[in-house]
Amino acid sequence: MAGLTVLIVEDEILIAMELEDLLTDHGATCLDPVGSIGKALTTIEGHRVDMAFLDVRLRGESIDPVADRLAAAGTPFLFTTSYGVDALPPAHRHRPMIAKPYGDSTIIRAFAEHCPN
Repeated sequence: MAGLTVLIVEDEILIAMELEDLLTDHGATCLDPVGSIGKALTTIEGHRVDMAFLDVRLRGESIDPVADRLAAAGTPFLFTTSYGVDALPPAHRHRPMIAKPYGDSTIIRAFAEHCPN
């Protein structure tokens, strides 16, 4: 994870902070977590993002525009959700998903499997 910049898109601040702490403890650089679609899109435009963790629903909004933007840029991302695979954007159902609640080892394993080389 060392040297990789990670974007966390999560509207539950405690979950976002725990994920950020875990990833930084393992050497990643995390951008400030964002909790809205608009802020996520602005952050993507203004920063290098090597990988992202995306909550599927943000304050009732679907994550589709963020997933589409990351996919267009070739940036790997994982979904995090408690809703199940049916909640994923249809165009991105082939992408990895981590079910909430998740443990630290699940996050680290998923990051290792899907991070850019």
